[in-house]
Amino acid sequence: MLSFLGKLRGDGAALPPPPSLRQVLLAWLGGFLAIACIAGSGDALSISLLLGSFGASCVLVFGFPDLPFSQPRNLVLGHVLSSLVGLICLHLLGPGIWSLALAVSSAIALMMLTRSVHPPAGSNPVIIFLAQPGWGFLLFPTLAGALILLLVALLYNNATRSGRYPRYW
Repeated sequence: MLSFLGKLRGDGAALPPPPSLRQVLLAWLGGFLAIACIAGSGDALSISLLLGSFGASCVLVFGFPDLPFSQPRNLVLGHVLSSLVGLICLHLLGPGIWSLALAVSSAIALMMLTRSVHPPAGSNPVIIFLAQPGWGFLLFPTLAGALILLLVALLYNNATRSGRYPRYW
């Protein structure tokens, strides 16, 4: 028990180096533009294209675009698979605690098995169980919003950085 509690202290590693002011401002502007484009597109089409998890996706895609979690495959497939699992569990098992837990854990496993882990997408089943949407949720807002976010990320990250985005598809 004491050795377990000792693990809670951590390794004592140093904090990662702080980002430059330029990196912070570029991530801020990228997130602003992406969410504005998603929300604006939804308003123009009179549909909702926003998911709370897209805000967290912006943290990765604009703040840490070189990470595997930030790549297009992970962004789009992670969101779609997690929403699909959430919808399946909700509609087949009902809106209970155990079906929600099964949905989240299954989304994690499926993203891992398909090499498409995108941590913000892990919240999609929770969003689905709270909102209890129909199957159309998979296309609007999940797929459409993720694709708009990806388009902004492709244009913005390649226009503002010396490196290439994406690292892989």
